[in-house]
This record gives sequence, structure tokens and C-alpha cells, in this order.
Amino acid sequence: MTTSETPLVQVLDASGRFAPSASAERYLPLIEKISDAELEQFYRDMVSIRAIDIQATNLQRQGQLALWPPSRGQEAAQVGSGRAARAQDTIFPSYREHAVTRIRGVDPVDIIKLMRGVSHGGWDPTDPKNGNTRLYTLVLGSQVLHATGYAMGLAFDGRSGTGDLDHDEAVIVYYGDGASSQGDVHEAMVFAASYQAPTVFFLQNNHWAISVPVSTQSRVPLVERSAGYGIPSVRVDGNDVLASYAVSRVALDEARSGEGPRAIEAVTYRLGAHTTSDDPTKYRGSDEEESWARRDPIARMRAFLENRGAGGQFFADVEAEAADAAEDLRARSVELGAPSADKIFDHVYSEPHPLIDEQKAWRAAYEASFEGGN
Repeated sequence: MTTSETPLVQVLDASGRFAPSASAERYLPLIEKISDAELEQFYRDMVSIRAIDIQATNLQRQGQLALWPPSRGQEAAQVGSGRAARAQDTIFPSYREHAVTRIRGVDPVDIIKLMRGVSHGGWDPTDPKNGNTRLYTLVLGSQVLHATGYAMGLAFDGRSGTGDLDHDEAVIVYYGDGASSQGDVHEAMVFAASYQAPTVFFLQNNHWAISVPVSTQSRVPLVERSAGYGIPSVRVDGNDVLASYAVSRVALDEARSGEGPRAIEAVTYRLGAHTTSDDPTKYRGSDEEESWARRDPIARMRAFLENRGAGGQFFADVEAEAADAAEDLRARSVELGAPSADKIFDHVYSEPHPLIDEQKAWRAAYEASFEGGN
């Protein structure tokens, strides 16, 4: 089966016109229930996270961060799926899910701390304010195993499959097209399918695993990889926030209901670099980038809202909110101080350990042996 023959769930076309594809029909009743306020929130989320993302990229260029993985162009896939998750669900991100983490309550400055090198994790995943969001994972694909194991635990503990959608739990895990070639991802799918774990595998196909195109990685659409394990799989237009929301909500509810794992391939595009250490001009052409820029998810949603009667004041307010969020990120990022050296000894063990105490004392004595004690 070729890519062109694989059904693509799409609700909004590239111009923002409401034009559901045939494969989107089953999701239309859900989409019709989305309120005007929720539609506007989708747009607000996308605009704000792009402003924050651009600001973080600038901070890295100015020496404030060691690294930053941009998410520009992937806002619809992330906002739609992030808003689709219920409060009790657990999120396993990779390292580019800035929109998802912000929606769940994670402070973007906590991501900055990680990329600046002043935190070992970024945030506390057990703190309720972070919305059951696990830490970023830089080792490709490893979070997919973690997510499946966690979901298996939910099933074993009877926290899914009871028929109560307001309390049953599910897991959604994010990974990219590059990670989809990692063995960890395939092992996770084997276990998720075998144990019918309430896992939703959310693959963001942004077409480039650093410098390797997806066409080199797979002879078939990536959605067929998960389908090969017997996991019901859907291919969605990742630049369509409405389609992303609907497909993700249905998949999560099916998983939490005890129907087993689900998989989604969100077809999107990384408009920027893989990370700030990357130069995409060395491996892809401007024609390709311009083609995808014309399918910008934010412009698409704006056109849709304008056609529904949203006025200029709404868009002006959203832009102002996004600018304030970006400026707040900058102000708090540059004020971050260096962590205490003792932090490297924290949380190595769950309880005090004599070996850690000995190492901490050795380090203190070693530093004190230098002139000035530093």
C-alpha cells in the first residue's frame, strides 16, 4: 500500500475550510460537540506555544541554553491530542512536546531548566500541578516502553476497562518517525498488544529524523507498522487540530474502555531544525519547506475561526497573550541561577545511603583543598 492510498482523517483542508474526508465521518458527531470556547482555546494554545518556542530558540542562540528542540509546525498534532486526554490520563512525552506539557500544567521554564543544564529532570512528574506528565526523554524510543509498562500496570490494577470513562485511565505516548525505527518501540507494541494495555501510541511523523527522510526509513506508511501488531491504527492530518483532537479522544476512550492499545500516525512537518545544533538546509530543499509552510496549522485554524465569525479583537488578544507568555519565559529564564553541587547526590537512592554521604563529604573536602576553597 502506498502513502496516497492510506486513508487520512482530515476535517479542515489546507485553506481552513471545513471539508471532512471520508475517513473523518465517524468523528464528526464528536467534532460537532466542540464549543466555540474550546475552538478558540485550541487556537490560543497553538499561538502561545509557537511564541514560547521561538523565544526559547532565541535564548539558545544567545547562549542562555545548551540546546532547544523546536516544535514549530507541529502545534496542531500536539494541541489536539493534548486537549483530548482526560485529567486522569498519563502523558509520556519525548523531548519536543512543548504544547502538550504546557496544556497539562507543566511550566515551560521547567523545560528551560532541563535544556539549560540546571535541572536533572525539569519537573516533578508526581506533583498534581504537572498533570500526570512524565519527564522528557532524550533516549529515542525508551519512553514508549515506559508508557506500555505503566499502562499494563493500570490494567493489572483494575484502573481501566471498568466502563467508567470519567475515572478509567489510559496512557498516551509521543514519539517521532525516527524513533519509530527503534527496537524499543516495536517491543513496546508487542507487549501492549499481548496484554491489551490501555496505551495510545502517538507518532508525530514530521518527515525528517534529523537528516534522514521518512521515505528512507520505511517502504510503507508508518501507520502500518503498528497495524502489523494487530493494533487498530489511524492516519490523521497532523496539521488539522480538529482531526487530531477527535482521533485522539476516540483512541484514548477506546483504550481506557478495555479495548486494548491504539495507534495514531499524525502526518505533519518540522518547519524548523531538528534541534538548534542542526542545519536543515544541508539535507532538504526550500521548495519542500515552502510547500509545508502553506499548510501551517495555525493559519489553517485562524481561517476556520474567521469563517465562523471570530473578530479581529480576538486574534489581537491572542497575539498579546502569546507575546506576554514569551516575554515571561525570557525574563524568568535569564534569572535562573546555577544549582548547588549537592544536587548531584539528591535522589540517587530513595532513602539516605552511607555511600552517597561519603561521596558528598569527599567532594566537599576536595574543593576545600584548593586555594580559596573553590
